[in-house]
Amino acid sequence: MTHKKKLPVLGLGLGLGLGLGLGMLLLQGGVAMAQAVDTIPGMPPVLDPHNIYTETRANNLNPEVAKDPARIYVPNLRSNNVYVIDPQTYTVVSRFKVGKSPQHVVPAWDLRTLWVTNNAEGTTRGTLTPIDPRTTQPLPEVAVDDPYNMYFTPDGKSAITVAEARERLDFRDPHTMALQGSVSVPQCKGVNHADFSIDGRYAIFTCEFGGYLAKVDTVNRTVIGYLKLSGGGMPQDILTAPDGHKFYVADMHADGVFVIDGDSFRETGFIPTGIGTHGLYPSRDGTMMYVANRGSHKIHGPPHGKAGGVSVIDFATDKVVANWPIPGGGSPDMGNVSNDGKTLWLSGRFDDVVYAIDTTTGAMRKIPVGQEPHGLTVWPQPGRYSVGHTGILR
Repeated sequence: MTHKKKLPVLGLGLGLGLGLGLGMLLLQGGVAMAQAVDTIPGMPPVLDPHNIYTETRANNLNPEVAKDPARIYVPNLRSNNVYVIDPQTYTVVSRFKVGKSPQHVVPAWDLRTLWVTNNAEGTTRGTLTPIDPRTTQPLPEVAVDDPYNMYFTPDGKSAITVAEARERLDFRDPHTMALQGSVSVPQCKGVNHADFSIDGRYAIFTCEFGGYLAKVDTVNRTVIGYLKLSGGGMPQDILTAPDGHKFYVADMHADGVFVIDGDSFRETGFIPTGIGTHGLYPSRDGTMMYVANRGSHKIHGPPHGKAGGVSVIDFATDKVVANWPIPGGGSPDMGNVSNDGKTLWLSGRFDDVVYAIDTTTGAMRKIPVGQEPHGLTVWPQPGRYSVGHTGILR
């Protein structure tokens, strides 16, 4: 069944009203601070060329999004369902079945739908399950081939379903999911995570099973090139730095984060964090990056991994400033930060729990969920629009 409901485009009022008429940023002392970023057509303007996360600061919710109830949506890979947690009570308040092998819950570009990516591992029965965040209930599924993950071009014109097993990126209508075209990435074995440049002209995808990165032209839908990482060999999540040009790549075998210059597409550094480095999330004030270390180099690791924990990296210095081990061991994987910035929510992949971690002290709570929770999302989140994954908002 095709989901044809045309959803309203929201979330742009905060940015377009402020920025479309800007040829220059604000003048200070009679001197122009910086030229406005030349973005791809249709992309909301970059309000600060030094920090792409200015609009995702704490409690900066779009008025329409603010009406959605606060919930944590947890896809459970092996039990084929989504658990819904109330973040105020730390309890599971509902659950519902979805397609086979749900991997991530992805906020749509217009912030009005949450998409569960069910890639149906080992079969051709992949689907997307849309969730209405106002009612917290699922809508009819959409048949989509191998949607391991999903992103949205920053202009909102296309969804990109990441067909990991097919070594392919499928560009689709962001509402109906009708296919617009595909990009083959044959050198990107295990293509899975991505993030975008400040101007939206390119995205960098990680290649989990080859130790490569793939750079893709988002306008012309072509592969610009591939980059082999110098060590490790199992890149996972990727996050754009506040400046919009530097990228961080978590590598589960290297046990740390590679630093990449996106424009020149070259490796410039490495930051050791912990065993099984996996997920990357910016703090709400845009100064820190939370790094989930899964505690194992294995795809299917043991529960209660002693090395499981979270590292905190200062964006300004690229130094680790804190480490928060999981009490009793654990397997922190994917998630996001609460609207107020006070809690980091992560799935415990091999422990069938969700961690709620205090971003000031590192203290944490555990909530039991289904079998092998993966890419959970926190909702609502501040920002104007989403470029996908578990909520990369800008």
